[in-house]
Amino acid sequence: MRAHVPGAGGTALRAADNCSQPRPECSSPGAPSQAFGCNIFPSSTATAARRAGAALQWEERGDVTCPPLFIQLNQLLSSPAGLEWREMARWIKFEEKVEDGGERWSTPHVPALPLHSLFQLRTCLQKGTMLLDLDATSFKEIIDKALCGQPEEAELQPALRERLAALLLLQPQHQPTKSLLQLLAELGLSPCRGKAKGRSEPRTQISETPLKEQLRNRFKKKVLPGAEAAHVAVGEVEFLEKPFAAFIRLRCAVSLGSLAEVSLPSRFLFILLGPPKVKAYHKVGRAMATLLTDELFQRVARQAEHREDLIAGIEAFLDELIVLPPGKWDLSTRIPPPSHLPSPRRRTSVDPLDQQPHGNGDMTAAGDRASTGHPHSGEELERTGRLFGGLLRDIQRKAPWYGSDFSDALHPQCLSAVLYIYLATVTNAITFGGMLGDATANMQGVLESFLGTAFAGFVFCLFSGQPLTILSSTGPVLVFERLLFSFSQDHSLDYLEFRLWIGLWVAFFGVVLVATEASHLVRYFTRFTEEGFCALISLIFIYDSLKKMLSLADAFPINWQYRLDNVTSYSCTCNLSSPGHSSAGNDTSLPSPLATRQPPATPEGLSRTQCLGQGGHLLGTSCRYVPDVTLISFLLFGGTFLFCTALKRFRSSRYFPVGVRKLVSDFAVILAILASCAVDAVLGLETPKLLVPSELKPTNPARGWIVFPFGANPWWVCLVSAVPAVLVTILIFMDQQITAVILNRREYKLQKGAGFHLDLLCVSLLMVVTSVTGLPWYVSATVISLAHMESLRKESETSAPGEHPEFLGIREQRLTGLAVFILMGVSVFMAPVLKHIPMPVLYGVFLHMGVTALNSIQLMDRVRLLLMPAKHQPDLAYLRHVPLRRVHLFTVIQLLCLALLWVLKSTMAAIIFPVMLLALVGIRKGLERIFSAHDLSWLDGPLPGPGAAGTHPRQRPEQGSRAEECEPMHRPGPQINLSVN
Repeated sequence: MRAHVPGAGGTALRAADNCSQPRPECSSPGAPSQAFGCNIFPSSTATAARRAGAALQWEERGDVTCPPLFIQLNQLLSSPAGLEWREMARWIKFEEKVEDGGERWSTPHVPALPLHSLFQLRTCLQKGTMLLDLDATSFKEIIDKALCGQPEEAELQPALRERLAALLLLQPQHQPTKSLLQLLAELGLSPCRGKAKGRSEPRTQISETPLKEQLRNRFKKKVLPGAEAAHVAVGEVEFLEKPFAAFIRLRCAVSLGSLAEVSLPSRFLFILLGPPKVKAYHKVGRAMATLLTDELFQRVARQAEHREDLIAGIEAFLDELIVLPPGKWDLSTRIPPPSHLPSPRRRTSVDPLDQQPHGNGDMTAAGDRASTGHPHSGEELERTGRLFGGLLRDIQRKAPWYGSDFSDALHPQCLSAVLYIYLATVTNAITFGGMLGDATANMQGVLESFLGTAFAGFVFCLFSGQPLTILSSTGPVLVFERLLFSFSQDHSLDYLEFRLWIGLWVAFFGVVLVATEASHLVRYFTRFTEEGFCALISLIFIYDSLKKMLSLADAFPINWQYRLDNVTSYSCTCNLSSPGHSSAGNDTSLPSPLATRQPPATPEGLSRTQCLGQGGHLLGTSCRYVPDVTLISFLLFGGTFLFCTALKRFRSSRYFPVGVRKLVSDFAVILAILASCAVDAVLGLETPKLLVPSELKPTNPARGWIVFPFGANPWWVCLVSAVPAVLVTILIFMDQQITAVILNRREYKLQKGAGFHLDLLCVSLLMVVTSVTGLPWYVSATVISLAHMESLRKESETSAPGEHPEFLGIREQRLTGLAVFILMGVSVFMAPVLKHIPMPVLYGVFLHMGVTALNSIQLMDRVRLLLMPAKHQPDLAYLRHVPLRRVHLFTVIQLLCLALLWVLKSTMAAIIFPVMLLALVGIRKGLERIFSAHDLSWLDGPLPGPGAAGTHPRQRPEQGSRAEECEPMHRPGPQINLSVN
């Protein structure tokens, strides 16, 4: 229920209108020139925007709220039983019509109106009855007051008023939304019985209480909570000689019984009845309903105090109107709803973003057009000037939310997120644990990777500022570990002790960075730096998954020499005698792998392992046969990836109810893994399975669980370690903070704030523990963290027909991360269960995560533009304002930086890899000499200027924004006089 302030809206509208230039009176009330203000030289757009902007300002102050409207159009039609009201169309945001035959609703579409119907509607509102803030509690009372409140020149005779009232009070025939079961049940009814049942009592009056079919109507699920109803009734009656028009706004929304299709409190009513010689009533009714769906006009209609205020709202609507030439498009085409709608704030702007000059010069105005804040600015990155000031502010910001970080996780979506991220984290721990084992002679292996991931991740999720971040081993850290171990071996140093001192120095440097509020430098991480780093990590995921799959061809070579025609000559026997001496009594035939699987070994038959274990050897042409494990592994790998992608997109499918689609989409990865595991179990081939260590013993017996700082290396190592620690600190800072910047973007709509300083402190302190215990170093994993965020997306439960679900933000909590790392810790004891999961399936999940993260950055869109002819390129916002050659140049520079990062990571020059990450910020600064501020504001984002200190930096425009939104219109019909006098 809205809080109505009498006169406030009308005062605001008139005050805004008085600011505009006066307009001369027009001779013809229905002329188009009057609708547009007659005088075309003053800016009518500025006048309309000023009026609508005034209405918007009153709502923002809390004086007026604007609930959504459900609008229903009833039309008076003839039937064998007489005249009856029948529902013909409905609107929430888009239009739905009753198709011919009255059996189904049309697909939602953008309403296309004849332009002239808006002029006729304007005339109706100027000449007809208008009752604003009417106090009434029933539909009968409303009709009585509307018929008695006509202007003197249009007043009806008492007999006509009675007939008109009786007609308006007839019960309308609704067209309810039917479920599939209802439609199947109606198949048993004959057409005659169905019609008779639907029109058994066409002359009954409107019920004062909602009917059962209203209360059970499934369409109400599409109506947003707090919605109100608006009713439009139009038709032709023979006993009227001139049209009767009335616009009614109730002071308080009331339930009007069985008038609407769904039971909602009603606010607006529009009635238009007239003689049969006029055929435009339906079009005028659609025009009224379309106006009420417009958010700005609806606000004006709610606040209007006089008739002139409502007319001003129509003029504001007409000022924004876009007319399509009638011969240039198909009038029968239904325009599908757009994916995004412009906000009312953008529409009320006199100079929208896309109306800025389209030049490529260094224009200050173009660069400053969106100076409302930097994408990463805010309280989190403001310097306090005190030691640990930023850290204390992070703790104060996050402490009030700590309790809700656990209660907000009580949702089924969190369960799917836990299982998804757990499997991804297990795969990552095994993959990087194996790589660390190869690079460090098993000084750090799979077991250390499991224990370190579980401990570090659990502590981070419990105390960090952004618990949605997932800690893991990363590719850049692995590169440094490999170089450090090689250096230690070459100079006869103890690797773990040397690493301990480096870790302690890194922790010290990290605490210093926290104390000096170095996270303030995050403001210099623009999209250029973020996309380069995110693309690198995503490519590492894709490359590692493909590399692991290709390595299966070495472990399970394909038998290229096998020929089906020679199957009779293939055999393999076990010879227990000495090699080269055959004994018939000691030869035991082994079953051919091409035959049906045989039962376990018996005294008459030994398996390959048993034969070799007893000192025998294998004889025969099929002894070296290897099943085609590689092929089935690639099928599982590709199938898992395709399953994940298809099931994730199932949410936007047209099949099955929305609840089923959401459930399938939330559990998409889990369902894909289960399906792939089922295929593997049915085929029965020995694909490589997930191997989890089952004993809590160090991978290398030569090491223990505690690393001592002195004894194995010279004393000066503790001092020299500060030099490589500087490189590791740069690497940890860049890796951690770039990931934090990506996760805390404004488009994720996070409500609980970030904690850049607190996160960095947690990672720094964890470096001490992992270094002392000889566990891997951990930092934020970009791809897994992005997958974690994606699995916790919140969307609106209710959306209008044709409207895409609204993204509401992320389910911010700590419980999913804690559950993931608790499961990681107990995975050591879950080996009997996990051993049934094929590794190719998990590599497919890896590939899915990498591809998803790669497709989420704008760089990939611009890479596709390089391969796309100009006429096929999508209508992207930056392509409207930046020349295509400049877009391509920016993309090529980013690709060259990405290639350089990849080369440095993969060669002996990897020691300077952290410095190159830091150099990305400098390269971005140098781009200001190549690109103008206008181009960079659309392609990337601004760097803080000198003296800005994070107060008023520029904000880059929203990606994919649309400024030139238009509503196509039908060709206007001939001039029809609807004057009521």
